[in-house]
Amino acid sequence: MTSTEQNYTIDAAGQALGRIASQAAVALRGKNSPTFKPHLNPGIKVKIINASKIKLAHGKRDTKTYWRHTGYPGSERTETLGHRLDRQGPADLVKEAVRGMLPANRLRAQLLKQLTIEA
Repeated sequence: MTSTEQNYTIDAAGQALGRIASQAAVALRGKNSPTFKPHLNPGIKVKIINASKIKLAHGKRDTKTYWRHTGYPGSERTETLGHRLDRQGPADLVKEAVRGMLPANRLRAQLLKQLTIEA
């Protein structure tokens, strides 16, 4: 992770998805800054490069499943990590992982706008 004053660049090549997402979430919130305030948007921009080169654990592409529910009875939808990567691409997968590591409050949408991901 390289940083300038208000910009961070994270190279995702060879790193695990969760490690990349946690580094991005910490940087977006400004928790590594001595002036951290949990109720303020620090305005830090984070750029993730080489998202297509993330490292997945052996077999996780076929065994890890994502699920969602449409709200209707019997309408649970499941999808494997490999199928989701093929359908959405690695950038959306990384963005969703970062979104899950940010607090579910009014700041989350603002912080996600400051995240850019290059495949």
